[in-house]
Amino acid sequence: MIVKYLPPAAKDFPKDAVDPDIGVIHRRAVIGVAFHTGIIKPADAPKSLEELVNPKYKGKLTMPDPTQHSTTAQWLASLYKILDKEKSEKFTRDLAAMKPVLLESFAPAAERVSTGETPFAITQLNSVYLYSQRGAPLDYVRLGKFLGDQNLLVLASKALHPNAAKVFIDYYHGDESMKLIAKAGEFVTRIGIYPPLPDADKVQFIPMAELDEKGYAEKKNEYRKLFLQ
Repeated sequence: MIVKYLPPAAKDFPKDAVDPDIGVIHRRAVIGVAFHTGIIKPADAPKSLEELVNPKYKGKLTMPDPTQHSTTAQWLASLYKILDKEKSEKFTRDLAAMKPVLLESFAPAAERVSTGETPFAITQLNSVYLYSQRGAPLDYVRLGKFLGDQNLLVLASKALHPNAAKVFIDYYHGDESMKLIAKAGEFVTRIGIYPPLPDADKVQFIPMAELDEKGYAEKKNEYRKLFLQ
């Protein structure tokens, strides 16, 4: 399906973002906790995931439904990578006990917190910047380590115009293109380029664990019992 091709700009990306057989991981979709600063003052905001599940915030959090939204199920199942296994399991139980407003994906969760309907949302951090640009007073919890997805742009083996595709891939991974993408609030991996989000350079990214079809089914069943019963 994929032709091995690395753009010349691959040297400008960290080694852990370059797979010699697949390509360059150019973007990381970072998942975190956004909050409305008109309701929660930054000084009073939680400093960790454990602080987010304080009973005083019960009913004040929105997130994608982990029984329907696969990435959220994957995020919950991967929390052991930034917490230990015992703490991650306890956090998931405590999170369910908070009775969060469950929505279909990250975008509606971000929109909900941007309007102040709920003070907190589990969503992608790029939404904090995007809604801030529209005037919403948003910030995010500085967790230090953040989980998320990774994206690559690759050359298909049956591309009709492979040379044109290579030219596009070369430009896409270049300095100009990466700066344009970062300017839109995205976390690109090209060295030295960050989104215009406070403390973006301090975000420590941890890729989520991979789940197979059986793994997703098991986790969604587990979360159905926790979040929907």
